[in-house]
Amino acid sequence: MIFKEIEIGGKKLSIETGRFAKQANGAVMVRYGDTMVLVTAVAEKEPKEGMDYFPLSVEYREKSSAAGKIPGGFFKREGRPSEKEILSARLIDRPIRPLFPDDFNNDTQVAAFIYSFDGENDPDVIAAVGASAALTISDIPFIAPIGEVRVGRINNEFIVNPTLSQLEESDMELVVAGTETSIMMVEGESKEISEGDLLAALRFAHTEIVKIVKMQNELREMCGISKMKVAKKEVNAELLNDVKVLVYDKSNEIVNTVLTKVERSQKNSDLLNETVEALKEKFPLEDLEKQVGEILHDIEKEQMRSMILEKGKRLDGRNTTQIRPITIELGVLARTHGSALFTRGETQSLGSLTLGTKRDEQIIDGLQEEYKKRFILHYNFPPFCVGETGRYGGVGRREVGHGNLAERSLKNILPPEEVFPYTVRLNSDILESNGSSSMASVCSGCLSLMDGGVPIKAMIAGIAMGLVLEGDKFTVLSDILGNEDHLGDMDFKVAGSANGITAFQMDIKIEGVSFEIMEKALQQAKEGRLNIIETMKNVISEPRASISQYAPILVFTTVPVDKIGMVIGPGGKNIQAIQKDFGVEIVIEEDGKVNIAGINHEMTRKAKEYIERMTEAPAEGKNYEGKVIKITDFGAFVEILPGVQGLLHISQVDIKRVDKVSDVLKEGEIIKVKLLKIENGKMSLSRKALMKPERKEEKKKESDEENKE
Repeated sequence: MIFKEIEIGGKKLSIETGRFAKQANGAVMVRYGDTMVLVTAVAEKEPKEGMDYFPLSVEYREKSSAAGKIPGGFFKREGRPSEKEILSARLIDRPIRPLFPDDFNNDTQVAAFIYSFDGENDPDVIAAVGASAALTISDIPFIAPIGEVRVGRINNEFIVNPTLSQLEESDMELVVAGTETSIMMVEGESKEISEGDLLAALRFAHTEIVKIVKMQNELREMCGISKMKVAKKEVNAELLNDVKVLVYDKSNEIVNTVLTKVERSQKNSDLLNETVEALKEKFPLEDLEKQVGEILHDIEKEQMRSMILEKGKRLDGRNTTQIRPITIELGVLARTHGSALFTRGETQSLGSLTLGTKRDEQIIDGLQEEYKKRFILHYNFPPFCVGETGRYGGVGRREVGHGNLAERSLKNILPPEEVFPYTVRLNSDILESNGSSSMASVCSGCLSLMDGGVPIKAMIAGIAMGLVLEGDKFTVLSDILGNEDHLGDMDFKVAGSANGITAFQMDIKIEGVSFEIMEKALQQAKEGRLNIIETMKNVISEPRASISQYAPILVFTTVPVDKIGMVIGPGGKNIQAIQKDFGVEIVIEEDGKVNIAGINHEMTRKAKEYIERMTEAPAEGKNYEGKVIKITDFGAFVEILPGVQGLLHISQVDIKRVDKVSDVLKEGEIIKVKLLKIENGKMSLSRKALMKPERKEEKKKESDEENKE
């Protein structure tokens, strides 16, 4: 067994290898506090034929036993990955993916299993360190180890790997991964912090990352395993030369003059077919089209990057800081509680708002204690949005990740529950895509909230920044296209208000970016974000004054805790009857707070009054409106409160003499009565006490009129 440990954030971070999973190419057990993660790395010995991408898969699984829990459900075992597991896998995948050789095409799998969770130290960043360590000590050709940490800030003091309880007090949460020299990935959320604060947090994180990288390098030396050889991809020099001669000028013209995605794609497709046709006799290869396509791709990439670096001009004709034209339409969906269609260039997001009740909150059950979410944002990316066909099934990891980023961008501007007690769900359906659809989702989501009358604290917009880096020369691009993401070096998404940043995410395709580049990108992102916010404000400057007529109406009351059982009734009989009779939905919490939701305002109000009357104690001398339940010879029984009856004696029915109660009252009739007294639990009522005696003048007038007749 080989073991190394260092101190990070006042706690020991240890990595050991040689004891667990010894048949994997690399395996480590990482421990931080009492959280322990086993990470394995395995690669096939031979490359996968015909692959035009690196076949890397990353799995992250939480074992319920790690937190001393038994899984729910019928099978009592872990099922498909939760959203937390998917997002954690992405936090591992994104920083390590660029650190494999371009020619390495062997199937590679990294798997992290959480075997112990102490309830305070989140396993996700620990798993990322383990993934890097497992790859570093193995024979898999991993270029350089990474470190990954979480950063929080409390009272202006940065904290590395804050505990879950500390994060509740923090005004930021960011996960940062990097090599010894640069940053590889950033993701997180914050409460409208400045660009300078974010840069300071990144610098703080990197000092801790360097310690983790150094430990892994020492571990690698102790293990002494040499890396497998990666065969260089053979290039047909003659084919390469002939393709360049045939297409270089034509490709350059497409790059410089064709401004739309669809037309550019068609032109490139035509050029590929034309080139293959011209060369198929000279090069009778089975994969000629594939080889020519790869050469054309590299030529387009070189020309696009050169045009940006040398001319400051982009594929769609913009300069490096311009934002694409934006159009906004509100209330486009008739029966949703709020909606917005946000179009930026060739990217379009249809946002829709649904306001729900307490019962609609999402229950999150993982390694932590079960909790509820009242704000949910879902992102959908159907195939037609990029002009393709595809399978409609469950959401992919990318959709989960993009939805989570948009959700984090908006969550901190929502009003608190005591001000706006609704459960809020946003949907972003991408109808067109050519770059930055997650940031379009932030904009459409914010606009949908405002269209739906949600009193948000600030207007939020999002923008994606790109990068072209060649040697010491670089250009940062605002509001990137899909091709600028694909052929460029960075995708840096920043969302926020006019006051500051609320969420961010950075991925790169190179071996790190400098703080100089990040500072430039953040400043340019701020300028672009403010530009977009002004455009949004021109359409709607503040949330609408009221929520949609189709949204549920919420009212609240409180009942004594000892009366909760009575309101619910045996087997839920009482509460079910109330919900059915008044057309409402009722949730009673343990502290006696009652949430009542309904579409009809009047019926919702009446349901509230009914529940309050159910738990009200009858009081002598008080007047009530009651229902006649039963008539007898000696009087009537009247229900003055739900489940509470009193006797209205025949002598108290009227100020006139009553010979027969049924001559005056009918069963089911609603009458007003006064509670005269409570004796031994029995209640005496009076209708007579609320009736005014007839005056003599009125009697004389009636008598005179009768005499005239």
